[in-house]
Amino acid sequence: MTSNRPYLLRALYDWICDNRLTPYIVVNTTAGDMNVPRDFIEDDRIVLNISVSAVRDLELDNDYISFKARFAGQSMDVYFPAEAVIAIYAKENGRGMIFPDEEDFENDGEGVSESENKEEKKKKRSHLKVVK
Repeated sequence: MTSNRPYLLRALYDWICDNRLTPYIVVNTTAGDMNVPRDFIEDDRIVLNISVSAVRDLELDNDYISFKARFAGQSMDVYFPAEAVIAIYAKENGRGMIFPDEEDFENDGEGVSESENKEEKKKKRSHLKVVK
């Protein structure tokens, strides 16, 4: 089954914008082919403002997310896999969604005890810092 992440991203993006809030996304910078501003990466994560006023030509495709933006005065074409998005939320109130790892659904914990599976998930999520 294909990932529901790109569909949820588009829906949450629309919801945040419809409420006149600022959509931010958190991206795992170790997940595949991407072009993001390296100077703003912290702990293999980058937080990006994807509001209409911050980016141009935003495309929220099923495979890749891309847009044009300025970082430190320099124009840049940004792109990354949709699967690299860890979270989307509104800057003003923090409401949004943190996405589970896709592999959690693919493996269904086969060959791993339930307690080990929970502990691994906890470790992965502890690296996420939500910025308000």
